[in-house]
Amino acid sequence: MSSIRFIFILFLCLLSFSGNAVRLPEVIENTIFSDNIKTVEMYRDGARLSNPVLTLNSEEQLLFSFDDLNNEKADLYYTIFHCDRNWKLSRIGQQEYLSSFTDFPITDFDFSRNTNMKYINYWLYLPNNDVPISLSGNYVLVVFNRNEPDVPLITWRFYVVEQQVGIEARIKRATHDPVNGENQEIDFNVKHGNFPIQNPHTDVKVVISQNNRTDNAIHNLKPLFVSNGMLEYEYDMENTFKGENEFRAFEFRSFNYPGEGVDAISLHPPLYHVTLLPHIPRVQKPYNFYKDLNGNFHVEVLNRNYPDIEADYMFVHFTLQVSKPLLGGGIYVFGKLSNWQCTKPYEMKYNMDSGQYELALLLKQGYYNFTYAYKDYRSEQIKPYNLEGSHHETENDYYIFVYYGRMNDRYDRLIGYRRFNSLADRGM
Repeated sequence: MSSIRFIFILFLCLLSFSGNAVRLPEVIENTIFSDNIKTVEMYRDGARLSNPVLTLNSEEQLLFSFDDLNNEKADLYYTIFHCDRNWKLSRIGQQEYLSSFTDFPITDFDFSRNTNMKYINYWLYLPNNDVPISLSGNYVLVVFNRNEPDVPLITWRFYVVEQQVGIEARIKRATHDPVNGENQEIDFNVKHGNFPIQNPHTDVKVVISQNNRTDNAIHNLKPLFVSNGMLEYEYDMENTFKGENEFRAFEFRSFNYPGEGVDAISLHPPLYHVTLLPHIPRVQKPYNFYKDLNGNFHVEVLNRNYPDIEADYMFVHFTLQVSKPLLGGGIYVFGKLSNWQCTKPYEMKYNMDSGQYELALLLKQGYYNFTYAYKDYRSEQIKPYNLEGSHHETENDYYIFVYYGRMNDRYDRLIGYRRFNSLADRGM
């Protein structure tokens, strides 16, 4: 009897721990809540620059990784939550799409090697034996310390798609565009074939994102024309984006010499400092094509085999020369390196003596894209084009997500996803 009671008490303890009580905002974004967490990435295994999109019931896996600068092994756990198309928690409970438990330890990690900045690199794969994902839709992965299960360290979005529909798109200079040609228009069709859609104007929701940005994504376009197995979205204004400009780039894969976009590298113990070449706004400059990563970055170090644990951290110094500080908003270093957000750690400060905006960021060695962005304090709109200019010729990636959910459904299915490129898929 005593052994049965012990097992029962142990089960209750485990069950209480698995009932996740982590505190989450209403709309969940990619967020790092600790200054010691760096270089968070999630991508399809084997394709480091890919989006975190997983095909349901496939052999694909997503690889999630991050660094902890504490350099002391922590008791880290993770869980996942299903979200609706607006990144709010779905109306289905975790127990309906997870196993008996909802929290799982992160068991894979390694310590950095031969680096000035010591860190631990953690990683995990999804799906796995603990998390056999069975529903399509939006998901959020949450990392937390077991000692503080209600306090998230990381929240990170990913997608699971069941490819029920086909998507075709044509990208062109916007039909109604200023004289200078600043905008790009995305016309597209959704082919649903035999997939039953009774009311496409209410049951189908579409999201279009540009280069993985969320702040300027287009939501909830309704089909203009509905034909047999086809939904057509051929707007003239509602489906347009600023073309923006090609991203700036720099790389610091070696201690020994400055790479692309770098003016100097110097050691100020204990860390190296990377000074980028000074920049000026490009808003009045003509368009110039540059093959970039569309705001992405790639961890890399020369003459090393394991960049995830052999790449070092350095302070990278950015300068943007502007004659006087801009009013009504702030200037930020913007891109995947800022999680596509304009937040305090990425806001530049104006130096009255040197007449320029300045910022130093602690970054892991590699190749980086970024842009300078102006954020209006009142509207909170992010406007890279105020500093960088905007051109319809700019090469951009666009991602179309097609969700399906009827009024009484408890979650949104992601029934279609596809990437398009403004050069490869340019229409007339």
